[in-house]
Amino acid sequence: MGDGAVMTETDGRIDARRPTGDEMLARLRTEQRAGRGRLRVYLGMAPGVGKTYTMLEEAHRRHDRGTDVVVGFVESHGRLRTEALLDGLEVLPRRRIEYRGILVEEMDPDAVIARHPAVALVDELAHTNVPGSPREKRWEDVGVILDAGIDVISTCNVQHVESVADAVETIIGIQVHERLPDQVIRSADEIELVDMSPHALRQRMRHGNVYPPDRTTVALERFFTEPNLTALRDLTLRFVATRADEQLDEIATVQGLERLATVTERVMVVVDERPATRRALRRGAALASAMHAPLLALSVLTPKVERLPFDGELDRRGVLDYADDLGAELVRAESDDLATAIEHVVRDRRVTHLVLAHATRRPLERLLRRSLVDELLTAMPDIEIDVVGAGKD
Repeated sequence: MGDGAVMTETDGRIDARRPTGDEMLARLRTEQRAGRGRLRVYLGMAPGVGKTYTMLEEAHRRHDRGTDVVVGFVESHGRLRTEALLDGLEVLPRRRIEYRGILVEEMDPDAVIARHPAVALVDELAHTNVPGSPREKRWEDVGVILDAGIDVISTCNVQHVESVADAVETIIGIQVHERLPDQVIRSADEIELVDMSPHALRQRMRHGNVYPPDRTTVALERFFTEPNLTALRDLTLRFVATRADEQLDEIATVQGLERLATVTERVMVVVDERPATRRALRRGAALASAMHAPLLALSVLTPKVERLPFDGELDRRGVLDYADDLGAELVRAESDDLATAIEHVVRDRRVTHLVLAHATRRPLERLLRRSLVDELLTAMPDIEIDVVGAGKD
C-alpha cells in the first residue's frame, strides 16, 4: 500500500471510506419506503431505574392522544406502581410453552401482528425465550413485529449490549449471559436514557421498590454496590453519547453540515505492543468518561512499526482485547507512514483528543527526524495530544 494510503476496519468489516451524503440519503429513503416500524428503546444502567415505568407512562401519553397502543409483553416484577400503570391499556394474551413440566409465558408475536396496533410495548429486549419458542431471542420477535409495520417501544439494561458486556465482566467481575447484538440496539430509531444516581437507586432498593426484602440485602451487597453502579452508569452514559455522536455524524453527512460534526468530543488512543499502551488506554478511557465521549483505539500496521524492537514486548492482540474491554471501538489501519495513517483516521473520524504512549528515541533519531507528536501537531494544530509514559503497572 502506498504512502498515505489507509484502509480502516471497524467491527470486523473493511471500510475504505465513509458513505457520501447522497448514498446516506438514498439509504434512509429506502428504509422509509420499506414501511418498517420504528423502534424506541429505553436504556438504563441496571434493573430498577424505571425503564418499564417510563415506557408505560409513554404508552399512556400516546393512548390519550388517540394512538392505538397495546401491551405485547410487560414484566412488572411485582412492583405495584408499575402494575398500576397497566390499567387502561390493552394487554394481549401471552403464549404458554411447557418446559420441563412447567408452563412458561412468553410474548406472542403472532398475536401482536394479528392485532396490528400502531404501537406495541415489548419489555426486556435482550430476553432469551424458553426452548420451544419460534425464535430464540425476544429481539428477533421484535424484528418480526417491526417488519409487519408496527412501531415497538422496548427496554434494555446496558450490560446486555454485546460490546458493553465484556467491559462489565472485566470491570465489575459479573458474567453477563443474556446479550444483545450491538447492531440491534444501534439500529433503533430512538434510544432514550433512563438515568438515576447510584445512591438514589440503592435507596429505592432499601425501600423495597425494586426487589422483595429477601432479595434486597443480597443484591445491595453483591451487584448493586456503589462502585458497580457507578461503573455501569458510566458505561451507559458513554454508550448513549456514542450513539448520539453517530446520529449527529449521519445528519452532518446527509445534509452537508460539517460544522455539526465538530460539536462533540472524540477520544482516540493509538495502540501498539509497548507496555505504556495499556496506561495510554486507561488515560483515554478516563478522558472519554469525563467528557462522555466516544473512545476509539487505533492499531496501525506499518513495516516500520513492525520492525521496532520493543523491550518487554506485549502481544498486540492482548492489547486490543484490553481496549475492547474498556469499551473502545477498535479501528485498524495500514500505511507506510505512521503519522499519515493517524492523521487520516483523526480527520475521518473527527477525533478531538489523541492519546499516545511515549516512545523512547535514540539521540541520532532526534537529530534526523522530528518526533511523531511534532509531526501530528504540525499537520493538525487544533488537536489535543496526551503523551503517556510507561510508569509502573
